[in-house]
Amino acid sequence: MVYANECGVSEHVRRSSFRVVVAGGGVAGLEALLALRDLAGDRVELKLVCPEPEFVYRPMAVGEPFGRGHAARHRLVDIARDLGVTPIAEALDAVRADERTAVTDAGREVAYDGLLVAVGAHSEPVFRRALTWTPESDRELFAGLLADLEEGYSKRVAFVVPPGVASALPAYELALMTAWQAWGMNQDDVEVAIYTHEEAPLGLFGPRATAAVRQELVQAGVRAETGVYVAEAPGAPGELVLHPGGRRLEAQRVVALPRAAGPALRGLPCDARGFVPTDPHGAVPGVAGVWAAGDAIAFPVKQGGLAAQQADAAAEAIAAAAGVDLEPRPFRPVLRGMLLTGRGSAWMRQDLGGGAGEGEAERHALWWPPTKIAGRYLSPYLAALDGVDAVDAPTPPGEPVQLDLERELPSAADALRRASLRSEETRRGCARGAPRLAAEAQPGATLRLNAPGHRAWLH
Repeated sequence: MVYANECGVSEHVRRSSFRVVVAGGGVAGLEALLALRDLAGDRVELKLVCPEPEFVYRPMAVGEPFGRGHAARHRLVDIARDLGVTPIAEALDAVRADERTAVTDAGREVAYDGLLVAVGAHSEPVFRRALTWTPESDRELFAGLLADLEEGYSKRVAFVVPPGVASALPAYELALMTAWQAWGMNQDDVEVAIYTHEEAPLGLFGPRATAAVRQELVQAGVRAETGVYVAEAPGAPGELVLHPGGRRLEAQRVVALPRAAGPALRGLPCDARGFVPTDPHGAVPGVAGVWAAGDAIAFPVKQGGLAAQQADAAAEAIAAAAGVDLEPRPFRPVLRGMLLTGRGSAWMRQDLGGGAGEGEAERHALWWPPTKIAGRYLSPYLAALDGVDAVDAPTPPGEPVQLDLERELPSAADALRRASLRSEETRRGCARGAPRLAAEAQPGATLRLNAPGHRAWLH
């Protein structure tokens, strides 16, 4: 199915435009589309190749079994119509780089001048007899574990972070929320533990975050063993052991995070795990006209905010290739994390590029909108679609100041206004012409500025 056939979006795109195909409708794919429409305008003809009908805000799925959030969903056809993008509801199957052609799983050949691969990664269970948690997991599976705790059938629960996981953060969220949930059930003798290969809890976020996480674990009564590797016992796949030492993992219920596996697309280079190599601008080495971003690339840390940053770097490089007068900036990873603790949220930030010292860790938002995924374009766009009141977090401290958004912060203003101007008529009907993200910003909008840290956020 090609959604553009019913709305005719592609008929209004100039045929002389630089043809960009974005494969993947997740964080990296949508961030890139928003950035390209803002940076390049009508210089680019955008197509989205993605089999899923919806964008799902996956990081919040971890809170659903506990009633602490939900994974919001947005129809990709609506977002595509907003941005003047032609959506193709098929999956990228192969790339013929010498012909600059993307081939879908339905055999469709899509010509491009620039291709951005943002198809994400696959999840692989590490253990055969443990509950593997993924954002796509049936929430009833975890609800069954909570029911066992409430009824007293299970007293020891272990959460395992094996090597090769996309992100360790969900394990800590699940452990903390499980511990507090058990306490709320008056099951005071439930033992919750985390076993992780990390040298320190969420050590990637820096020493301050580690100290804050340790405090959360102690207060919740969660025991954490770091620097351990969990494996299936030889000849006994139902039994798990800890290395070094070979101790048996003592738990009645075990929940493990999955291992990430790359897409291993035909026609593109990949490493042993199927991930696509890229340079600092997202370009795939040795393959002209192809960029990649998000969980599909061979970057060791996989997280929504980083995927958005990678997409921004790739979008700037693609815009420059399309003739836009700009100097593309390379990907510089800044890791931002919002940890659901069971009693609120903790906020962490660390510059993975170096020079950030101990990082930051606070009980209030370190960025705005205060969402799980911090994307330059995607965060304000989704916040506007959902309504600012839908964000469940207090407004950070600070003083409001007047700022001309058109001059000082056009990208954020444009993203917010494009989403806010979307009407029910546009949702149901077909847009006449290809709408542009870069609408004229309203000057004089109010911005809230946190003076001590020089952070600013739209208010």
